[in-house]
Amino acid sequence: MVIPRWVCQGSFLLPLFLAACTAGPPRDPMPAFVPGSRILFQGDSITDGNRGRNSDPNHILGHGYQFIIPALYGEMLPERHLTFMNRGISGDTVARLQRRWKTDTLDLHPDILSILIGVNDLGSGLPPATFEQQYDQLLAQTLTALPHIHIVLMEPFGLPVGGKKLIWDASYHAALLERIAIVNRLAAKYQLPIVHLQKVFDDACSRAPADDWIWDGVHPTYSGHELIAKEWIKVVRAAHWTTPATRPAS
Repeated sequence: MVIPRWVCQGSFLLPLFLAACTAGPPRDPMPAFVPGSRILFQGDSITDGNRGRNSDPNHILGHGYQFIIPALYGEMLPERHLTFMNRGISGDTVARLQRRWKTDTLDLHPDILSILIGVNDLGSGLPPATFEQQYDQLLAQTLTALPHIHIVLMEPFGLPVGGKKLIWDASYHAALLERIAIVNRLAAKYQLPIVHLQKVFDDACSRAPADDWIWDGVHPTYSGHELIAKEWIKVVRAAHWTTPATRPAS
């Protein structure tokens, strides 16, 4: 090891310098990731991220927040033997999730399930009440089939960029907020942690223009995906799950 001259000139700095060089990076306390955990990301194109459809580990998770999180914790906590999976499909709605839910979610037996859905339901003109009913049924089905699962809900989100800028004030923003409110109601009903992404992106616009974070009003840039990953980690770290998930009282 080469010791800098400024350290040698102040001998009292040497112990501190050596400690800093040998301590290694701090370990992230992530109690939710118990040894052997299976973590599944579900959703639409934002989660799909052009993921591979085979077992090639170089492409299997796609690119975006659903890659950033496993990359961080796969390296940080290798002794826990975590398994990260991605089954997001571009263009999906809640109804499409329902049709493939058994194969792409229940049969995978995840310990942690993260769901990001809603913008395609909004774009298709699906009534908010129907969106809420379908999403509610999906969550109830999951908690019945996998009573020990932990579910994380993620808000749909957007910014007035690209084509969305033209309709943002007239209709899109209000409709988006309505879907966000629905996801928050479902999180409260089932006592699930929720990742408040709209606020994250709104706040980020005080640091840089909207198109730094989302390029077309819906899909994040690489910077936007980092925002999502950081907020997801914060929420899941704070969840401190200690008991199995249960269905709400009827």
